[in-house]
Amino acid sequence: MLTYDVVIWSIRKRAGRPRPWEVRWKVGARPHSRGFALKTQADGRRAELMSALRDQQQFDEETGLPARELAARTSPTWFEHVTGYVLMKWPRAAAKHRASIAEALAVVTPVLVTSKRGAPRPEVLRAALYQWAFRAVRGPEGAWVPRHVAEEAPSEIRAALDWVSARSVKVKSLEDPALLRPALEALSLRLDGGKAAENTARRKRMVLSNVLRYTVEEKGLLASNPLPRVDWTPPESDDEIDFRYVPDPSLARSLLGAVRDSGARGEHLHAFFGCLYYAAMRPGEIVALTEADCTLPPNSPESVKEWGELLLGESRPEVGGGWTDEGTSYEKRGLKRRKRGATRTVPIPPVLVHLLREHIARYGTAEDGRLFRAARGGRVASTEYCDIWEAARGAVLSPREMKSELAAVPYSLRHAGVSLWIKSGVDPAEVAARAGHSIAVLYRFYAKILKGGQQHSNDLISRALDEGSAS
Repeated sequence: MLTYDVVIWSIRKRAGRPRPWEVRWKVGARPHSRGFALKTQADGRRAELMSALRDQQQFDEETGLPARELAARTSPTWFEHVTGYVLMKWPRAAAKHRASIAEALAVVTPVLVTSKRGAPRPEVLRAALYQWAFRAVRGPEGAWVPRHVAEEAPSEIRAALDWVSARSVKVKSLEDPALLRPALEALSLRLDGGKAAENTARRKRMVLSNVLRYTVEEKGLLASNPLPRVDWTPPESDDEIDFRYVPDPSLARSLLGAVRDSGARGEHLHAFFGCLYYAAMRPGEIVALTEADCTLPPNSPESVKEWGELLLGESRPEVGGGWTDEGTSYEKRGLKRRKRGATRTVPIPPVLVHLLREHIARYGTAEDGRLFRAARGGRVASTEYCDIWEAARGAVLSPREMKSELAAVPYSLRHAGVSLWIKSGVDPAEVAARAGHSIAVLYRFYAKILKGGQQHSNDLISRALDEGSAS
């Protein structure tokens, strides 16, 4: 029990003992003492106790220690603490968020150690933390436990976890905010040492901030969050898309044609890639698209130029089987950055209406109504559509272009679709709504194109002003 009832006596000497100089004090009704070989050592310890008393600290009756000293001695290590944090977050966190927490903590934890001596290879230590320590599985009794507790890890992984466990700093030591600076620097770098994208660094820093807030507010292991006291700003990075490598409309159509002509799977996924370009959908949204989500005009000569509409409400992003409750390589979730159950409406041009109608007529749907499926009926894997995309690039691009980042990934079609809308003069708010972006994200990633449209806006305003002056 902590109390302010403390009495500290003078140092006394006990002749004939190995540690003759004795510091004595009483906390509540319990006396405490400690012997020292030298008087200067005893003077130092007594001064520490007196200083704690002057600072109005409470003392612990059982141990006799001031509250801060007791907290420092009983403080868990950072590794112990964040392993517990992962288990606390796991049941309610989405699979993507689970992986994001593990990724950030696997970067920070190797930095928050007392010594780097004997450190495992970085890739081994990261795998040990990301795949084992910060990943939960069901234990024998059904409760969530760290994977390395429930399963037998390879010897190299086990040795890495033993190393970081033995050298992890005490949580209480993080009251010195300077210890967090190397952690922040690590969060701003990629594995190869290059600068991480601003969005990636911000996401990882948010994980660290949340852990420290939990440390203060729920666990009481720190008096305050030290992160705001660190005088640190992330290195400048540019999240804006490099439009030199975004396919223009002509190239996008050529690539879509090459996908169609690449074989049976290319034909099946032709409309899949059409959704990426003409509706600027995310791959996770496309694989969840069902026939019921599609409002298509009648198949008649009179409606050949009519637009259709997609109502999106689900996404199935790939995340890896170790992060989902079901063990699947993807999770079923709502739309990105929206509440579960929220929907997004995307008008689609006649060309995509035709592609979807033709796809449904030719391939039908899966039992749950999904339009696109793997050869064995499951979710279309990224490896499959990326392989088809690479073959399409090889059929359309020159050898020099193939070595560049031009249309390097299927996601380039989404960038191309959003870019086309902006260049066509669609209001940025409408572009953001159709693409499922916030306005802020749209301006961060597509700033150059949006600025390019300012001259057209200036001309319209000038024309209106001139007309007003003439009247």
